[in-house]
Formats: sequence, C-alpha cells, structure tokens
Amino acid sequence: MAHDIVADALNMIRNASKAGKEEVKINRISNLLIEVLKIMKQKNAIKKYKIDSKEKFIEVTVGDLIECKAIKPRFTVKVEQIEKYRRRYLPARGMGAVILSTNKGLITHEQAMENKVVGCLIAYFY
Repeated sequence: MAHDIVADALNMIRNASKAGKEEVKINRISNLLIEVLKIMKQKNAIKKYKIDSKEKFIEVTVGDLIECKAIKPRFTVKVEQIEKYRRRYLPARGMGAVILSTNKGLITHEQAMENKVVGCLIAYFY
C-alpha cells in the first residue's frame, strides 16, 4: 500500500467488485475517504459502509459498481473544464460521477457545474 489512502481504498473496492465479493475491509481511515464513500453511497455505487473507529477499519458493502479510481495528479479545474474531465473519465452522460474537492467540501461534477464552483479532481466512479 502506498501513502494515498483514497487510491488504495478505491483499488480494493474495485478489485472486490471484479472478483464478485460483496464486502471489503479497508484497514486505513481518513476523513477524505469517508466523504468519498458518502458520495458513492448516495449514487448507489456502494450499498453501505461501517466505520469501526476502535479497530480502525471500514467495512464496505459493494453495490452497482463497474469502475472506481482516484485521479492522479489532482488537477485543479475551472467550471469550464469540468465537462472536459467528465468526458475523459466517465463512459456516458448521466452515468457515474467525478468527485471534486472544493471549499464547500467534496461534491460531484454535477453539483460543481450547477453552483459554478472550482476545485481539485479527487476520484471518479461508475
């Protein structure tokens, strides 16, 4: 495992999904990872996640997920550039989400375009 907790966790989730496993146990926790999981749960990419702060792990139940990856390097994008990155990372319009880190917290590319907010690319999933 590298030092990027979000990238490692998303790789573990993707590998579990491709292997046909329902649950995956992630041994490292970060606030950024928890926020990414919240967005993935809202979009039904994962069914649920349970945080065990005493043992320091997160148990994730995989939902309707084909692909999820962290975006490296974390490009800073303007509102006009969001559509370009959406086309680059997502297979079709209305499918999946690109997650951006903004001064209002983590949001999807749709919310960023609605509110005209700039931010850094974090991850994508569909």
